[in-house]
Amino acid sequence: MAFRFESLPVWQRALVTKTFPKDEIYVLSSQMKRAADSVVLNIAEGSTGQTKAVFKVFLTYSFRSGIEVVSGLFIAKKTWLY
Repeated sequence: MAFRFESLPVWQRALVTKTFPKDEIYVLSSQMKRAADSVVLNIAEGSTGQTKAVFKVFLTYSFRSGIEVVSGLFIAKKTWLY
């Protein structure tokens, strides 16, 4: 069974957005765009003829950026439900 970051109590408690200001929505969308771009850019950078071990590091960076995007989607969903 795969580990799910959404099950971490610390992550759940950090997902507090009831009083999310409207101008913060733009900040969140900008951060999510940068994180999504980072996924693609890290894969590209890691694939530039380096060792498999180095490429794996860049894939890990990409995965982490993907988790950041998913977390941003959770924040957005929770924000717009209130």
